[in-house]
Amino acid sequence: MTTHLATERSGRRGGRSARNPVGRAGYVFVSGYVLFLLAFGVLPTGYAVWLALSNSRNQLVGIGNFTRTFTDYRFGPAFLHIGLYLVIWLASLMILVVLLSLMLHGRMRRASTTLRFLFYLPGALAGVASVLLFLILLDPAASPVGWLLKAFGWNTLAQVNAPGHLPVLFTVIAFWTGAGGWIVVMYGALNSIPDEVLEAARIDGASTLQIALRIQIPMITKWIAYMLILAFAAGTQLFVEPQLVSLASWGMIPDSWSPNQLSYQYAFQSGDFNGAAALSVDLLVLGLACAVLVVFRTGLFDRDER
Repeated sequence: MTTHLATERSGRRGGRSARNPVGRAGYVFVSGYVLFLLAFGVLPTGYAVWLALSNSRNQLVGIGNFTRTFTDYRFGPAFLHIGLYLVIWLASLMILVVLLSLMLHGRMRRASTTLRFLFYLPGALAGVASVLLFLILLDPAASPVGWLLKAFGWNTLAQVNAPGHLPVLFTVIAFWTGAGGWIVVMYGALNSIPDEVLEAARIDGASTLQIALRIQIPMITKWIAYMLILAFAAGTQLFVEPQLVSLASWGMIPDSWSPNQLSYQYAFQSGDFNGAAALSVDLLVLGLACAVLVVFRTGLFDRDER
């Protein structure tokens, strides 16, 4: 009897697999991503960790490379610069992107298609092109808004690109190139909120501000968390902007302004790939720590109860 039931169940499972190959198709589609993840994500990360824990003779040195780079006089300023930039960048991104998305979804819905396209358009430019564009815009001698820069007392590009201005300038460039895509994403997230919920809130007398603070923003919290994780990871990897500004300012800005620049100096100026790998692992751990914190604080991967 038991053997008969087992045979029957096995036949049912086989029949389901033959009649419904959706499960197999899912594995086929995912396999391509998994292969690329292993080839360009997991394996390079593992190799970087090995370099960080070994020396040029492939001898295991433990945390020696980490302590050596940590005591470098350039380490502290580089991470301080990137930390200040991240605070300004992430705060402006979350506030302005959510605010603009709410405006497009509310009062400006009729023109939202055109405005979303205009917001997204700067993101089509490569990072280097955007930085070069801003180097021209920020040069009082060549900028079409040079009169505005001179009104602030900035008469030369060196004055505009003073070290104290860099976190704000890099935030403006990053917002110009990256915020448009996130506005499109947040607008789509707002569209997923049922109209019945918003209409019920209006009938109950809720104002536009109350609806935004108590309904819309809480219901797109996971999307905001997702944006925060990716923006933080991208912000820690800042390289092109300070590198080009350093060249344009004729060395007024140090070529180790950001941790990524310092890693570049280790690898290609000093030939110390182990030290460069240690700095890369530092950034990886920093990004993972932020991601884990945001995921657990916001319940990013919690399943919605239906």
